[in-house]
Amino acid sequence: MASTSLPGVIAALEAGGTKFNCALLDTELNIIAQAAFPTTTPEQTLALVNHFFQQTLAAQQLELIAMGIASFGPVDLIPSSATYGYITNTPKPNWSNIDICGYFSRELNVPIAFETDVNGAAWGEKISGAARDLSDYIYVTIGTGIGAGIVVNNKLLRGLGHPEIGHMLMPRDLSVDAYSGCCPFHGDCLEGLASGKSIESRWGVSGKHLKNDHPAWDIEAQYLAVMCANLTQIIAPQKIILGGGVMDQPHLLPMIHRYFLERLNGYAPAAVLANTVDYIVQTPLQGMAGIVGIAALALSKVK
Repeated sequence: MASTSLPGVIAALEAGGTKFNCALLDTELNIIAQAAFPTTTPEQTLALVNHFFQQTLAAQQLELIAMGIASFGPVDLIPSSATYGYITNTPKPNWSNIDICGYFSRELNVPIAFETDVNGAAWGEKISGAARDLSDYIYVTIGTGIGAGIVVNNKLLRGLGHPEIGHMLMPRDLSVDAYSGCCPFHGDCLEGLASGKSIESRWGVSGKHLKNDHPAWDIEAQYLAVMCANLTQIIAPQKIILGGGVMDQPHLLPMIHRYFLERLNGYAPAAVLANTVDYIVQTPLQGMAGIVGIAALALSKVK
């Protein structure tokens, strides 16, 4: 958009497999307006988001200066790639090979910061959440799927692609858990065994409808504890932050702590063993980490 004397704002989009959260923020990262739309078809969902931004900008006389998109994936984050800004081979029906970044670049004509949804949330934890003052940490969301954003030396970690923690392979005791898993690619990987989708598939009901003493939670805690133990030994972060709908169960985190220490069996940095409750924590941002994080990354493109 052409430069004007209107107040400059950032558009932030957290594109999830269930819904698209979008917001306009000022340059101090205060939210001016926000909305959410269900994730249906790409054509319908993207058009609704674009209409919200365009209409709100016009109605409130605001100038858009940058946009941040934090998307479910897998996505292509390599700028030199022909499919940079695309959602690639996702299991989400109808969303494979969708040029989400290109769509908004054409519609809004501003610089765009593009990341995974969990990278956006991980950066949000650094801005205003559980990772302030930390340089090395991991944010994991346990919801419909499982994903993680990893920050090492104050930078989001990426290599040939972005980390896919949800597809970590897990040790199994089939005499205790005979469930085959719900991942369409691997069956019984972490996401296939411990995601919200797997809970519903395994027990026939959403986790939010299961009682605290249901055996689902003991199984869930054990898999998430293995995940945390693996991440501790491989990445050695200063903190592991857990978010997502599955973690809305207040009794789950203490169970993860207990099984985590059992799995480590005394082999970890002293700070981890002595203070596990401050090492594995829940996000304090209550669903806003992705919006805040991707807006901050977008703002860095114009500062």
